[in-house]
Amino acid sequence: MQGWSRSRSELPEDLIMEILLQLPVKSLTRFNCVCRSWCCCFQTSYFISKHHDINLKNNRLNLLCSRSVGKPGYVIPYFTQLSTEHHDFLSAKHDIQFTRFKDYGFPPDVLGPRNGLLCIYTYGQDNTSALWNPSTREFKTLPPSSIKPPSPGYISVDSAGFGFDSNTGDYKVVQFVDRITITHSLPVDERPPPGYNFTVEVYSLKTDSWKEIPSAGEFTDDYHNLCDSYVNGKCYWHAGKDPPPEHNPRILSFDMADETLSTFPFPDFGGSLDYHWFQLLEFHGSLGIFIYPYKGPEKSFDLWVMDGASTWTKQLCIELIPGVENPLGFWGNGDLFLETSDHELVLFDHRTGELKRLGVNTSMASMRVVAYAESLVPINGTSEFKEYILRQPFENISPEVCKKQQKHKRRGEDSFYRKIGHGHRYGYGYGYNPNHKWRNWWF
Repeated sequence: MQGWSRSRSELPEDLIMEILLQLPVKSLTRFNCVCRSWCCCFQTSYFISKHHDINLKNNRLNLLCSRSVGKPGYVIPYFTQLSTEHHDFLSAKHDIQFTRFKDYGFPPDVLGPRNGLLCIYTYGQDNTSALWNPSTREFKTLPPSSIKPPSPGYISVDSAGFGFDSNTGDYKVVQFVDRITITHSLPVDERPPPGYNFTVEVYSLKTDSWKEIPSAGEFTDDYHNLCDSYVNGKCYWHAGKDPPPEHNPRILSFDMADETLSTFPFPDFGGSLDYHWFQLLEFHGSLGIFIYPYKGPEKSFDLWVMDGASTWTKQLCIELIPGVENPLGFWGNGDLFLETSDHELVLFDHRTGELKRLGVNTSMASMRVVAYAESLVPINGTSEFKEYILRQPFENISPEVCKKQQKHKRRGEDSFYRKIGHGHRYGYGYGYNPNHKWRNWWF
């Protein structure tokens, strides 16, 4: 110990801190027991922020692919960790299984990252949400909604967003809650008018509680983004259309700092959203939107980007990629992650047209790619182990298994949706809509 003390005193304290700031979270966690001053230092907001900023600056990113195993009505969600090392680039390393979400009818959504934190989220009547720091392996289940259901009826969470309030240093989750009245037991003259009337509430990590805020009135959110649509302190969603006669599609935004909602128009891309999919995403610090057709064995993707004056400009056009279904976001070098029609993860270089298969499949259309930098941000939760989050060797799902799952899905769709249509919105059940992809049918 005396030799250790002498050698340690030979290095200036500032230099020691600079060395520690370069280390991964796993090493820093081990070093908590070296001395009390180090343990206290690692918990300061300065060290946490500086450490994360260095990881971002040096492009030290970790890559997770969200996927699922199972069939409609019973899925087991996974995260597959992909290597970002040059000698083993984008090869699968291991799986992270969230067993607490396996009994839901659909895979959970993934919101983030925000300074290394992710929000794991399920929609519908049995809503569950949690915060997760995959670097420190800390997990926190959020309290249930504070909104009371009508009588007779229940509440259903239709959309959510996760962000960071830089003014207060607080992490927040915003969700849109529909108070659904079961109307078949009410007299006709007492039934509420049809429509979506959402109550908006915000969760604060600092207070560990929800609070209601004034809503933006009626809107419908029929699409859930496959890419991260959080840009410069604001979350973005599809907000349905303007009232007639305009019927112009709108985008809804929520400001995490002042907790206000606002809407603005879609880009005028020269087509109809009745025949196109779209995905909102962050693109080089600005809001972007991919627009692409519903059908066809070959798809083209147009990327529109919004500037500071709320005007849209077409930034990129990717022509006719065979066998591709959805865009999942950009990698750091500008390559584009895509999901194929066989539900396989591929990487597309739009400069050369090269399509690289990564050997990662999912049994249903549920993929999402998340790139995050390691972070020490605490969330006052518990360890992964206590939440039954399992880390295990990578196990792929073959394309043949995916096709069998799809056949099962097609055979059982009608009965499955009759099964989950237990809720009634104004006297009508939630039916199967063949014009929408199954992953957007949240109930």
